[in-house]
Amino acid sequence: MTLRHRHKYIFVIGGVMSGIGKGITTASIGKILQGKGYRVNLMKVDPYLNVDAGTMNPTEHGETFVLNSGLETDQDMGNYERFLGVDAVTEDYVTSGMVYYNVLTRERALGYGGKCVEAMPDIVNEITDKITHAKRHGRSDVTVVEIGGTIGDYQNTLFIEAARVMKIEHPNDVVFVLVSYVPMPKSIGEMKTRPTRIAAQALNSYGVQADFIIARSDVVMDTKRREKLAAGCMIPPAHVISAPDVKSIYDVPLNFDKDHIGNLLLKHLGLSHKKNDLRDWQTFVHKKNRAKKEISIAIVGKYFDTGDFTLADSYISVIEAIKISAWTLGYTPKLTWLNAKHFEQDVSLLRKVGSFDGVIVPGGFGSSGVEGKIAVIKYVREHHIPFFGLCYGMQLAVVESARHILKWNDAHTTEIAKNTTHPVIDILPEQKELLKAGHYGATMRLGAYQANLQKGSIAARAYTTLKISERHRHRYEVNLDYISELERAGLVFSGRSPDGKLMEIVELPKSVHPFFLGTQFHPEFKARPTSPHPLFSAFIIAATKRRLKKTKSV
Repeated sequence: MTLRHRHKYIFVIGGVMSGIGKGITTASIGKILQGKGYRVNLMKVDPYLNVDAGTMNPTEHGETFVLNSGLETDQDMGNYERFLGVDAVTEDYVTSGMVYYNVLTRERALGYGGKCVEAMPDIVNEITDKITHAKRHGRSDVTVVEIGGTIGDYQNTLFIEAARVMKIEHPNDVVFVLVSYVPMPKSIGEMKTRPTRIAAQALNSYGVQADFIIARSDVVMDTKRREKLAAGCMIPPAHVISAPDVKSIYDVPLNFDKDHIGNLLLKHLGLSHKKNDLRDWQTFVHKKNRAKKEISIAIVGKYFDTGDFTLADSYISVIEAIKISAWTLGYTPKLTWLNAKHFEQDVSLLRKVGSFDGVIVPGGFGSSGVEGKIAVIKYVREHHIPFFGLCYGMQLAVVESARHILKWNDAHTTEIAKNTTHPVIDILPEQKELLKAGHYGATMRLGAYQANLQKGSIAARAYTTLKISERHRHRYEVNLDYISELERAGLVFSGRSPDGKLMEIVELPKSVHPFFLGTQFHPEFKARPTSPHPLFSAFIIAATKRRLKKTKSV
């Protein structure tokens, strides 16, 4: 086997503490190597025993990102797709639950021939099998694997062990990157390298030596600290990559590129330098940095409360989709989180909604905050404020119209009100049996589905096509029994499934409202820096028009 055909692996592992940017580091390395002319696939390893991310609480774990295949994954997969501009596949996401499930299922089917099944080597072999999938199927030249958690976590031990074994078997094809926090206490005024050195030593205890260190800190690391850290961790100073705080995650690849991490990784892996092309990324970042005009967007949700803090990670793809479209159009979005539950407690707060240029009601589940969302939707409809409803937001827009235009006061979704006399939103028939049997995980309508658009509609003009494919994650749909009456009330179902039975997009005509549109799917999952989502861009354009109108009237 010639050198150019040997697959390469880069493992990204965290040290000192979580939340310092392993996922963005992984995505940035992938983007840089892609710019060097290599095919790259990015993998996320989650040490959770959940089989997938679909059953995890979004307030605790953040957004569930859905792939085209329908797999429910960690939010890092969203960043991977946004940075690479490539759709991830099912095999690019792994949890401990998946690994154990596969091994135990095989054991029950006598797949191990009656042998004792153990963590070593069977679990490790299963992990290795998943990591090497891209190589076996020729999908990429380099696989970059983010191992979730931090060094010292019991949960990720077997994943690190699998990486160690791969390094022993293919020493020239595996690289370890340690992403570690380098604190700079204000009372001291200098960076402290010891926590990272201890993290590197902890990694050594697994039998793994870091080849590169991404030094996360508030400011750029100076030469003295770089040399000290390199000596303490037994790597060349050039392999210590300074990763100071930057304005946005999209600046990170260009920042890494200044330290030549791409060339250093290629050299370490024995790969040639094909090209150096990050022009598409540079163009996007340039647009972002030049966007000075401001627009105000409110996101009305319920997954914000976590103690005394606001958790924006619950809607990270929505946030990034807004930013991408706004920056591309020359605007900087000022995002405000509005807790839907507050509008239930005090309806006078609705006046605050009128100060925004646009309002988004994103997806969600359950009864908490529902009446608050409906109240907001009614307000923006009546006051002609640009509105964009996503999944649950679209369903509640239908409920709001049924209640306040058709005067069906008890109209609702059967998810919340099973005995409503006007179930305008109802569960998919095939879902009823699944829920009755207690089958919740990975049983929703998930992944990419095609839809047909109505010619001349707002949606069709935005997409500039009449056939689309978008990703879904839901159990409930607009009830077909009420379509004709809802249409007579003024709603336009401008997007439908190919068989016409599932309503994918609802909107109000431009003659009635400047922008009132909801999608049953999640368009935010397909927004990318070099390819903004057309519906988000259409919403931002409507918001900018409202902004200009308000400015002229002052």
